[in-house]
Parts: sequence; C-alpha cells; structure tokens
Amino acid sequence: MIKIRLFLILISWFFTLSCYAIKHEDRLLLDNSLNISPLQSNIFNSQILPPDQAFVFSTYMDDDSNVLIVRWEIADGYYLYRDQFKFALEIGGVLGDIQFPVGKFKDDAKYGRVEVYENLLEIRLPVNDVENRLELVVNYQGCADGRLCYPPIEKVSVVNVSNTKNHFIKASEAFIFSAKFASPSYLVLTWHIADGYYLYKDKFNFSLESKGQLGVAKLPTTIVKFDKEIYQQPELEIIVPIKSQGLEQLDLKVEYQGCAVAGYCYPPITKLVHLSLGEVSEQDRLAKLLTNSNIWYALLVFFGLGLLLSLTPCVFPMIPILSSIIVGQAKDVTTYKAFVMSLVYVLAMAVTYAVLGVVTGLLGENLQVAFQDPLVLVSFALLFVILSLSMFGFYELQLPQGLQTKLTSWSNSQQGGTLIGVAIMGVLSAVIVGPCIAPPLAGALLYISQTNDALFGGLALFVMSLGMGIPLIIIGISAGHWLPKVGAWMDSVKAIFGVILLAVAIWMLDRVLPEQVIMLLWASLLIVSAVYMGALDAATSGWSKLWKGFGIIFLVYGVLLIIGATSNNAQIKKSDNFIPIKGVNGLNAELAAAKNKLVMLDFSAEWCVSCQEMDDFTFSDSGVQKLLVNFVLLKADVTANDIKDKALYNKFGIFGPPAILFFDQNGQEQVAFRVVGFMSAEKFRQHLKKIIQL
Repeated sequence: MIKIRLFLILISWFFTLSCYAIKHEDRLLLDNSLNISPLQSNIFNSQILPPDQAFVFSTYMDDDSNVLIVRWEIADGYYLYRDQFKFALEIGGVLGDIQFPVGKFKDDAKYGRVEVYENLLEIRLPVNDVENRLELVVNYQGCADGRLCYPPIEKVSVVNVSNTKNHFIKASEAFIFSAKFASPSYLVLTWHIADGYYLYKDKFNFSLESKGQLGVAKLPTTIVKFDKEIYQQPELEIIVPIKSQGLEQLDLKVEYQGCAVAGYCYPPITKLVHLSLGEVSEQDRLAKLLTNSNIWYALLVFFGLGLLLSLTPCVFPMIPILSSIIVGQAKDVTTYKAFVMSLVYVLAMAVTYAVLGVVTGLLGENLQVAFQDPLVLVSFALLFVILSLSMFGFYELQLPQGLQTKLTSWSNSQQGGTLIGVAIMGVLSAVIVGPCIAPPLAGALLYISQTNDALFGGLALFVMSLGMGIPLIIIGISAGHWLPKVGAWMDSVKAIFGVILLAVAIWMLDRVLPEQVIMLLWASLLIVSAVYMGALDAATSGWSKLWKGFGIIFLVYGVLLIIGATSNNAQIKKSDNFIPIKGVNGLNAELAAAKNKLVMLDFSAEWCVSCQEMDDFTFSDSGVQKLLVNFVLLKADVTANDIKDKALYNKFGIFGPPAILFFDQNGQEQVAFRVVGFMSAEKFRQHLKKIIQL
C-alpha cells in the first residue's frame, strides 16, 4: 500500500512538472537570466492562487430571455483560453449558438498566437426548449501569466430556472439608484442595496456626457468577498467632486454591477441621468467661487468676508488680548511699535488659521476642535489670570520672592512685547480662542477637501484671516496712540485691562464649567470691580461720583447673579426640546423612527460660542419655535470629539459645529439647506419656511 501511494505521488509530481516545463520554458529562461535559485522559484510559485480563486465561476439565467450566462471573475495576472471552452447541456434543453465576447490576442509558448480573456468574462448560451432544471457541464483552462498553466478544469452547474426567476428580484429593485447635483462642487450618488445583495467596488465608473470635469470619487470602506472588494450595506453614498464651470445642468453616466449573495449576478448596469443644480447653500457657493472664479476676485471676496467675521464673538476676545500686550509695554510704546506688534499678532493668527484649515480640509480632522479639551481651556484661562495679575501688580503680595521674580519676568516678556511672545499669543489665540465654523471657513475647507488644492485653499484662508485681523491692527495702533504716559492714569488703564483679561478667562471657562459656577465667577468679578471703583466709599468729586455710580450698578448686578446662581429654580433651556443622538447609528435609528416627518439635526458643543448664540438668540425665538414644531429635532453633542463624533462628521463632510442639517420625509438630507455658523432668528425663520414648503 505504501509503495502504491509513493507511486501515485511521483506520478502527480511528474505530471505537474511536465505541464509546467512544457507551458513555461520562457519562465525557466527568466529564472536563469535573473539568477533565481530553485528555492526562490518555489517560493515565487507558492504565491499562485488556487484555480477556484483565480477563476471564480458562476452561472445565472437572464430574466428577460432564455439565455444562460456563464461568468468568470478572473484575478489580475491570470487569463483563460478562448479555444479551450467546452459546453454540454446534459439536462433541461438544447443549446443554441454560443455567444463569445471579443478577447485579447496573446503570444503563448505552447499554442502560439491565441485569443484569451482577462478580468471579467461572460459567455451567453441560448437555450431552446427550456425546462425548469438545467444541468450544464463546462470545461475550460487558464494560466497565471508568466508562471504556470493549470490543468483543464471541469465544472457542473445546476440552475433551477423557475427559482432563479422567482427568487431573485430585478436589478432596479436590488440596487435603487439616485443622484443629486445639490452643490456646484460635488455630486451625491446613492444606492439603496436590498438585503442579501452587494455591489462591486471596481465596477463603478463615472463620466460626464456634458461639459464639466469630474474629480476622484470618494469611495467608502469595503468588505472583501472572493478576493473582491464589495459594498453590502443598506445605503451606499458616494461623493464625486466636480468642476461645473458655472453649469446649472449636466448629464452623468454611471456604471456599476452587483450580485446576490445566493449566487446570482446581474449584468453590468449603465444609467444616464440628467441633473439640475438645486438651491445651493452658502458654503457651497463659496466653494464654487474658489473653483470657478478669477483667483484675485476670489481672494478679494474672502478678504471682505474676513472683515465681516471680525464682528463675530469669536474675534472679540482677541481685542483685549492684543490690547493688553501693548498696554504691558506702556512706558516705551510708540504708535509704530504698536503697529508692528499688532501686525505680528495678526500674521501669526492668519498663518495658524491657514495651516490648520489646510490640514482639516485634507485630512478631515479639525485640530482646532482638539484644542477645546477642558484641560487646555483651563490652562489657557489660567494664563490670562497670570497676565491679569501682572496688570494689577499683585505678584509680590501672593507669591514667594523667587517664584515671583521668574513669573513676573516671563509674564512681562510675553505681554511686553518681544515679537516672539506676541506671535505665540497670536498662534494660541487662533487655536484656542476662536474655533468657530462659519460659512466662509466651511466653504474654503470644502474646496480643499474636494480638490486637494491646498495652496489656493490655504491662501484663501490666510487672506480671510487678514481681513479678520484688520480691526485688531486698527485697535492696536489706537492703543499705542492714545495710551497715556506713565503715572496714575497708567495704573488705572492697566487695571481696566486686567479686569478685561479676567473676563476673557471666565468666558473661556464657560465652555467647560457648570452654569452656576460661571455665574458665581461673573458675580465675583463684578463685585470686586465695584469695590475698586468706590461703590462702598464716599465720593468727593465729579469723576469719583461717576465711577461710584458705575460701581453700584456692577455691585447690584453681581449680587443678583449670586442669587440666581444659588437659586433652586433651574433655567429651562430651549435645547431641551431636542432628542440627543450619538454617532451614525444613533442618527439612523432616529431617522427611521421619524419616517414621513421632517428632521432637523443640530451639531453643537459646549465650547462652541456660535452654538450658544443659536440656543440663546435663534432657537429661543417664539417665531422659530412655532416653525420647529414641524420637525423632529435632533441634537448631536460633539463636545467629546470622540470616534463616534468624528464618524458623524465624516458622513456629512462637516468640519465642526455649529452646523444644522435638514432631512426630508424619506430620511434624505437636503444638502442645499445646510446652515453653517450663526444665523439670526429672522433669517432662520425664512429658512425654515422654505424647507416646510418643499
């Protein structure tokens, strides 16, 4: 018995080596020419796929005709011979004329010039007198190019015709396709994939039959099946960037192919759709401006938008920061020196915005959001407290002499105006103080993410930041111009800026501390300031009476804040009407539950200043409240900025809060109606009315 087994093993080895030698003399020559050892050659051959993986075989019956389709998915670097196919229908009907597609001609070592098939092959077999059950015998042979040839392969396929036609749904039902030209910068292509079906990643192809230019499609993550990357999720969304060049309409050609998990594969599908550009959101219009407009015109527009952004709350805290830097060097500051310091501060801020914007656009990761960590905010607030105490000159009263000397020296160098210190404060201010997302910023980030044009996108952000900084430069020069000479007035001015810096510190802590604590901090600042303003002292002159009057107002308001902070009556916030959601799964669950209803999703965070504005001034408006009853209200609190938050960002191409998204009754986002940044109550009311009337 052992001798027989050894004999069979030797015979099988002999057969394999003979086939290899006959078919691949050129491979042996290649091994010799490259000085490949037998061991290296064996390792090379061990990487060859098994035949069932090299040539994935399947059959299915065409729904619309009595044609049996035999299909092979051929791996890269492999091929099948045209003249080695044999078909025999053993049961179920009579074969008609076999329909071969056109192959590729190749010079073969054994057969000479032959026709072969690569990649995907489908052979159509017309069947006459079709019965319910077909049994097909198929013979074929293939090779791994330049490596080895497989022995002839035989497959027997049984097809239940009635089951095939009844069990599998039509392609239009298995893959429900839709496309939207919702933005001048990108197309949104969506497939609803039925359960038990999937689409091939490498079968997608997109092209325009009209003017315009498509970018590289953003394909989501796949799973692997039979060495092929596929999509098997219920909904597949692909974003295709486009340079529409001002076009309002276009013709899009989409090609794709899919299969049923049970073994039925559909022929390739081609869709030609005519798309019209709908209403466009503000950030999309700005992205289009960068894409299609003259570069100088686009930069001028973004500079003007930066000037408008300088009036937003995200820029206001930078005013006392810069002013305190200049005040800290009062004894020898000049208008020119104030201008240089202001310019350095603004340039550092602008470069930081541009760099962070480019990184965000290219990677989809907003680094400014990462700097809103409570530890970072508390540390930066403490820095403002240190700067403020130096304004009051209190170090010697509270710190040991050695530490006081070092701290005073460091603090004065930062505020007193070494240009490096000024630049550092500009960088920190851009990163930590003002992480607001506004339509101009979102438009530039959208342009960078879709075109990968980091140079022009970053330049637009830099110019926008310069526009934001122009008022800061003007205020800095003014401070250097009207700043009084050293004396009693100078101490009062420094004290005022010390109070302002403490206010900035409390404003920053408002993002991470409870509301009652913040109210107590504001009350403390107001009451202490009132005491220093003479609210409890006797007034002797007109100016002292004026200061005492303001001090009494601060004192009274501070006391009221303490009463409010210690009261048990919690303030009811309008945001309580919102249903909290977390991550993509949380959103999908609420969208499914809200079927046949309009949905509004609000991206918000505790550290987001504009989000607080939306809550306090827009959502609380009575007119807005009446319109919001038409929506299911969802809120995504992205304060943590964790994996689930980032996944939700990426799903919609959001770079940070505030952002408000709207969904129709079918759960589809109305991209054109996105709101990014703060919107006043009046404008938001009009915005909601448009969505309701759709």
